[in-house]
Amino acid sequence: MTPTETPTPTLTYAFAVCRGGALTALTALPGLDTGASVRTLTAGPLTAVVQNVPAAGFGEEALRRRLSDRDELERCARAHHTVITAASALAPTVPLPLATLYLDDDRAREALGERETSLLTALDRIAGRAEWGVKVYAPAGPPPPAPEAAPADGPADGPANGPASGRAYLDRVRTRQRSREQHHTLTLRAAERVDSAVRSLAVAARRLRPHGVEVTGKHRTQVLNAAYLLDQGRERELQAALASLRRDETDLQIELSGPWAPYSFADGGIADGGLTDGGTAAERRTSGRTPS
Repeated sequence: MTPTETPTPTLTYAFAVCRGGALTALTALPGLDTGASVRTLTAGPLTAVVQNVPAAGFGEEALRRRLSDRDELERCARAHHTVITAASALAPTVPLPLATLYLDDDRAREALGERETSLLTALDRIAGRAEWGVKVYAPAGPPPPAPEAAPADGPADGPANGPASGRAYLDRVRTRQRSREQHHTLTLRAAERVDSAVRSLAVAARRLRPHGVEVTGKHRTQVLNAAYLLDQGRERELQAALASLRRDETDLQIELSGPWAPYSFADGGIADGGLTDGGTAAERRTSGRTPS
């Protein structure tokens, strides 16, 4: 830079927070491909994985435009996920949400210091563990036959069918409805058996919002979308358990994905049987995890 040039204003983009590990290999990653290297930033006992990004391209308005573009959102999310995945292979890693930005390194250190206790708690919980995703689908099946038209009071050239025929029609409608409800109940119970079996292997679990037809397609319905935190080395047990479940639950389609960095447990990893708002993604929330 010559004496007359003005430095380009930058922001500090944070991908993840780690503890320990040799993270120097991360400097070879392009990150968001801004021309600056991915680097580490020490904040007390924590190490943040960061990159300088141009303020003009990542300021509030510019960032809103960038993330409203589907292609650009996917590119940023995949880059974000790539850095997190690489970091988690080297050290316990808490992923940060997509587009976590600070005015400078000092502000980043200050923010991490404010969250130091919760981040250390999360790092303790996820050390030596990985996240696995299990999705369960039931076939949508053919639509039920349309109910016969309700009988009229009687044909123009014949006698009326009377109340008995009307009651028979309503009975057929109720029977079909009960059949659909019973089938749905049985499917949910089967999905709960899958969840229970995997939870028995996990140290924590999260139930995520099932995907709708726009993701699953019209031919199947997602009845379980869950994330599980497992100790490393239990992969074979998990795969064996799911293989057994596939043999027993023949009406279900069971999908396993992972291992992932622990996106669903970055807030401290408290086991949770309730619903969370997982499910954007590139894939989930704005974490940057790519779709599976």
